[in-house]
Amino acid sequence: MRFFKGELFSGPGGMSMGAKEASVTHPKTGEVFFIEHRWSKDFDSDTCKTFGKNICGDEEDPSVHLGPVEKLPIGNRDLLPDIDCLTFGFPCNDYSQVGKRHGLEGEYGPLYSYGVKAIKEYQPKFFVAENVGGLQSANEGKAFIQILSEMEECGYNLTPHLYKFEEYGIPQARHRIIIVGIRQDLYESGVHYKVPAPTTPHNYRTSLDAIINPPISDSALNHEFPRHSQKVKDMLSYIPAGANAWHPGIPKELQLKVKGVRISSIYKRLDPERPAYTVTGSGGGGTHMYHWNENRALTNRERARLQTFDDGFEFIGSKVSVRKQIGMAVPVKGAKVIFEAILKTFAGIEYNYVDPEPKVQLGNLVNKKSKNEIAKELTALV
Repeated sequence: MRFFKGELFSGPGGMSMGAKEASVTHPKTGEVFFIEHRWSKDFDSDTCKTFGKNICGDEEDPSVHLGPVEKLPIGNRDLLPDIDCLTFGFPCNDYSQVGKRHGLEGEYGPLYSYGVKAIKEYQPKFFVAENVGGLQSANEGKAFIQILSEMEECGYNLTPHLYKFEEYGIPQARHRIIIVGIRQDLYESGVHYKVPAPTTPHNYRTSLDAIINPPISDSALNHEFPRHSQKVKDMLSYIPAGANAWHPGIPKELQLKVKGVRISSIYKRLDPERPAYTVTGSGGGGTHMYHWNENRALTNRERARLQTFDDGFEFIGSKVSVRKQIGMAVPVKGAKVIFEAILKTFAGIEYNYVDPEPKVQLGNLVNKKSKNEIAKELTALV
């Protein structure tokens, strides 16, 4: 069974590559369940070229639409044909713990509504929506409830869950809210999605293992080494693995002169015995992630390894652009786990699962309680 996929806010293709790699064969009938790209959209030119090259085989593939989501002709079947599934990682800027957290009132906060619009228009069999863990508490929890309510009102049974990707073999502590929606008629016929159980709950893959096994070729794509001033290299030489720029062993003359909040990720080295901290795509000096031993920041290919992109996945653009693309992506192998669980659900194949978190009953709950009451319940779980 083939599921045609549309995608909004596609990024460079982490979600789509995970979907592309996911495939399930029914053990009795031999039927193969898989997902195939049909169309996508992103607002960044380099990102669209990266997506086109790696997902479609052509940087200029016409199914990859460039531009603001507000101008995307949702519902125009000539440009955006019917789909069986929709994915959208709506922008997280206004929900992130490290941002100003404007939530629904921010510039990016309301953009989820275009995903809702596409769900209403195409009525896909299922959808997958992704955002940062901070979505749960934005606007005192009200943003999360409003988003869930609008998705549910489209006629879908929802399973929101805070996935901790390091528990699924991803060499990075990346925590994301992912909402899987199954169309109500299919849910009532027995298609019940369950959160796949963690595959490595107590045996995390380390950042060292991800970066050196196998070794990255000197000629690998997007593997240009960064340049640093001598002062930065000298400072790094005093920072042990897992520590940052505020390590007390740094000589006074090399210490950063920063007043106020001291962000923990500044010049922070990886701990080779643990998964990496979260890969990000923006930020100035000191935010580029740093090698546990060598006195330098990671290369973009090393960052891509932490996001579980294969070395053959080529990012298009400048080093700054590529860094941004890698940081905004969904880890490929994490997305694959979720899509495989969805395909098993449609195939009627059992798999190990866990209860979703936060534990808030959906369904008719929105009609039984006020949104403020539900928001308080959600906020208490954050």
